Amino acid sequence: MDLFVSPPPLAPPTSEGLRLSWLRLLRSRRVGAATFFRLMTEHDGDADAAIAALPQMARAAGIDGYAPCPTEVVERELKAGRKAGARPLFYGDAEYPAGLADLPDPPPVLWARGQVDLARLPAVALVGSRNTSSLGRRMARALSEGLGGAGFVVVSGLARGIDAAAHEGALATGTIAVVAGGVDVVYPQENAELTARIAHGGLILSEMPPGLQPQARHFPRRNRLISGLSRGVVVVEAAARSGSLITARDALDQGREVLAVPGHPLDPRAAGCNMLLRDGATLVRGPDDVLEALGTPAPRRIADTPAPRAAATTAQHPKITVAAPAPTAAGGSLRERILALLGAAPIAEDQLARDLSLPERQIADELLEMEMDGALQRQPGGLLARAG
Repeated sequence: MDLFVSPPPLAPPTSEGLRLSWLRLLRSRRVGAATFFRLMTEHDGDADAAIAALPQMARAAGIDGYAPCPTEVVERELKAGRKAGARPLFYGDAEYPAGLADLPDPPPVLWARGQVDLARLPAVALVGSRNTSSLGRRMARALSEGLGGAGFVVVSGLARGIDAAAHEGALATGTIAVVAGGVDVVYPQENAELTARIAHGGLILSEMPPGLQPQARHFPRRNRLISGLSRGVVVVEAAARSGSLITARDALDQGREVLAVPGHPLDPRAAGCNMLLRDGATLVRGPDDVLEALGTPAPRRIADTPAPRAAATTAQHPKITVAAPAPTAAGGSLRERILALLGAAPIAEDQLARDLSLPERQIADELLEMEMDGALQRQPGGLLARAG
């Protein structure tokens, strides 16, 4: 198999028939991005010729009864995308993100839902743990607000925890969510409201067809797109075996900057960040450290600015309200939710109550019981920390 340092230049499909052919080739069994570009090169950019060659190639590989993806399957995909308010971006299109076009394995087709112009602006990725502490979530939100205010679009993966906080902090200035399933699939369910807000005022991207439920194997491929869209990747909070470290590794492979927020040595949620710093990542204490490493984007020209975002109203979005970030541990007992937010670094009791969206008096009895059980430690100044 030929291996490309970067994919060959291809003229994007300009008719409905050509788009169907590109999608048929891409959605055929055992055809991924690398195979797609190899076949298109071997057949001079003719997707129909590449499709016609697939059964013979399969037989040569010992696969009998191979059939390319049927036309009606990709017709349904295009119809589902339009129904979801999304549009396909084909490799070579003027609106296809330049950062992804330079990758060795760019998606031949991306589905985009929302403000497509955001993908053309300077971006920085913020990623981290799903099981995040209160401090980690606040740090992610502060970074995204500061970087968004400086002119960056904030990219993340729309997972719970750090990703959700990063998106929330950048909703007013521009955020891109790269998802592992279809652009019309809400995952996780607790981010339903946030997903709707990003679709309205930001951008949701995926290389998967609309309607596809995300599987574990999809997330590593999603991560390479997060880093590929960005000048650099900031890891806010990550365990030693976190998926965020895959994104950091992708960033290094793609020639992007890797930055990390340090954490308490006794907090396992900071172990991955501390490992990155040990290995040479740039230390981040706030937005200024990121701007010093990546540079400040040039002021946005009027032509670069996404279309104005109309304020969401209950009439336009009856299920959307501006709410505080959802607790990290969706559901679960109050004790489990409190433990999920506590780390080795102490936080104020009133901040914990705000993160839980509960009055202090409602959590006071639980905190006392946890203190008696040795599950948490009280420190001077009304601060709380996880014991052990």
